[in-house]
Amino acid sequence: MPKVTVHRKAHFNAAHRLFNRNWSDEKNREVFGKCSNPNYHGHNYELIVSLTGEIDSETGYVYDLGKLKNLIKLEVEEVLDHKNLNIEVAEFKNVNPTAENISVFIYNKLRVNIPENLDLKVTLYETPRNYVTYKGA
Repeated sequence: MPKVTVHRKAHFNAAHRLFNRNWSDEKNREVFGKCSNPNYHGHNYELIVSLTGEIDSETGYVYDLGKLKNLIKLEVEEVLDHKNLNIEVAEFKNVNPTAENISVFIYNKLRVNIPENLDLKVTLYETPRNYVTYKGA
């Protein structure tokens, strides 16, 4: 069967502060600029989850997008939406919540629930012009 990529878009809002706790406030401002505001700042994140695999001959699906929708809701939206990532999400207590690190976090949360025969790619838009893509190590 042919290989096809299916995509599911999702959205969440979250606040964060980019900083390295081992650096001075001055160094953090120098490296991260206004993103290092001690009072945090927020983004309206757009997420695209892409799965690539062979079309199932019985269902005609690569993967049931309804199942993917529910998985994203449970593993991503309910965990990250309307949260302060630095404070409320345990995985970011000691990890700088950059878009890069958030995309790896999302990938890892989803990967354990996606069949191994499917390639997974996560694209995370922090702004309409700034986005990252992660597809595993």
